[in-house]
Amino acid sequence: MSSSAYRPLVVLLGLLVLLWQPVAWADVWAYVDDKGVPHFAAEQLDERYALYFTDQAPADATRAGPVPMAPTRLHAFFEISPDYKAVRHLLREAAREHDIDYALLQALIATESGFDPAAVSPKGAVGLMQVMPATARGYGLEDQRRRPVARQLTDARTNIQVGSQHLRRLLKKFPDRVDLALAAYNAGLKTVRRAGNQVPPYRETQNYVRTVLALYAVLKPAADKTAPRPYPQRDEFARLDELAEPGAALKRVKSY
Repeated sequence: MSSSAYRPLVVLLGLLVLLWQPVAWADVWAYVDDKGVPHFAAEQLDERYALYFTDQAPADATRAGPVPMAPTRLHAFFEISPDYKAVRHLLREAAREHDIDYALLQALIATESGFDPAAVSPKGAVGLMQVMPATARGYGLEDQRRRPVARQLTDARTNIQVGSQHLRRLLKKFPDRVDLALAAYNAGLKTVRRAGNQVPPYRETQNYVRTVLALYAVLKPAADKTAPRPYPQRDEFARLDELAEPGAALKRVKSY
């Protein structure tokens, strides 16, 4: 992949700083790997991750002021990603069919796979929504002679349909608790039940839930945002003209 192919994804990550929307759940860190796939986290998992936006207010909030809201510009740049553009119609279909907020699907897939349809986790989760083959079998997929379930899940439509069905089931299990549905998507329904219907005390799951919710707050329509608006740290802004090299996080530069 040429270096120019990374620009849309890197620009998107920069815009997440400049177009920050309210969220009270977490800071979000990110980096772009050597394949051009963005990775998000609610904490700095290692030295590759740079802080892109934060919910911490500066000491002098009256001077800093809120960052202007520009959700339409954010969505416009999100659609620069070729991997996203290739599947957005499938997301719309799944959102309508399974009654899931489109922005929630966006945020979940961005966190799960960075919209990389070929992503496979060390535990065997496959594709855009990182669906486990055992989970897919529970929604009707069957191993075929030349197409085992794991291979079928590399098909974007199949993956999104199965993943969306699973997410909808979990959302029904936890009405008005998207955080618990996400925790169950990541760690399993039984794990959330054993934790007393709370987000389990596992770093990976807690980081996952905070990351998806933070991205969801950025991507969801502005009319749905009711939380107090946070302030980005002024010395942690990423300028759009300081693009990252493949395999590195966006450079953090001071904003004057």
